[in-house]
Amino acid sequence: MTLKGLGIGWRPEISGIIAQLDGLAFCEVIAESVGNEAPLELERLAVPVIPHGISLSLGGTEMLDPRRIDHLARVAGVLDAPIVSEHLAFVRAGGIEAGHLLPLPRSYEALEVLTRNITRTQDCLPVPLAVENIAALFDWPDDELTEGEFLSELIERTGVHLVLDIANVYANALNRQRDPWTELYRLPLERIAYCHIAGGSTRDGKYHDTHTDPVPEQVLELLNHLTAEGHHLPVMLERDGNYPPALELLDELDAIADAAGLVRITAGTDWSRI
Repeated sequence: MTLKGLGIGWRPEISGIIAQLDGLAFCEVIAESVGNEAPLELERLAVPVIPHGISLSLGGTEMLDPRRIDHLARVAGVLDAPIVSEHLAFVRAGGIEAGHLLPLPRSYEALEVLTRNITRTQDCLPVPLAVENIAALFDWPDDELTEGEFLSELIERTGVHLVLDIANVYANALNRQRDPWTELYRLPLERIAYCHIAGGSTRDGKYHDTHTDPVPEQVLELLNHLTAEGHHLPVMLERDGNYPPALELLDELDAIADAAGLVRITAGTDWSRI
């Protein structure tokens, strides 16, 4: 499993723009949005497509719903995916859906739960699994490990890959009043499958990972610093609302490509008319 280059999160609202991109290396689609057949627009892209789950609840103490694991496995087959990804979070407890990715306590007990759930998921998937670090607006009082220690221990136990969300590292560092670069470089960078990058905004004194705002310069600087240190990684833009005009989206992709030392994507049509 090897991804390369610049990618984007595929969304129906910008599928027409994505179809015009020349040089796109890969894309990611929300796994729960895919049925028994691959969307025709995704097939026409002729690039690797990664199913990205949002509802498995890997960090939940309850046993995983086998139907959700089966769906991930089925979508991986439908898309001929090289890898499947999910979040290091829980989204339900006691039958109640949170409607949000909730952070886990960085404890040894949480590691036991994750190890069980990730191992079970890996056993059912036809391709490798990668897990994503999330943005958290709070820490649990019983944290026993740093985020870097927690992720390293989890990888040691399960062999799982990492989806490094650089914007989430920035958000967490800012909200915890820590140095983003120090926090980033403590993570197990050698196990990264690919990276996410996205925009956010500050509200009520907290930085929120919105996916509806442009990528801040500070996040691009983190990516550039990572590249300068010799980490040449596949990177993809996440956008989930407030979609910009095509030319602005291309400019944002260009900025990400430049920061990551990747080849720029070009337009297959006159973007000024889209």
